[in-house]
Amino acid sequence: MVQQINERIEALEERLKQLKAKQQRIEARRRSLESRRSRRDDTRRKILVGAIVLARWIRESWTRPSCAGG
Repeated sequence: MVQQINERIEALEERLKQLKAKQQRIEARRRSLESRRSRRDDTRRKILVGAIVLARWIRESWTRPSCAGG
């Protein structure tokens, strides 16, 4: 009887260990996806800001008279 209880405890501890490992893998995947999404969004923002700055620079340089010999 005691041996059966000990075997059951060992089996449950092993199952707990497996579930904790699975939970860690899921959490690591979630963090990885979140990090990837964050980098993608940051890159998108930088591209958009760069496009805005470039468009404004082009517009400003075309509308201003050039100062030759200044």
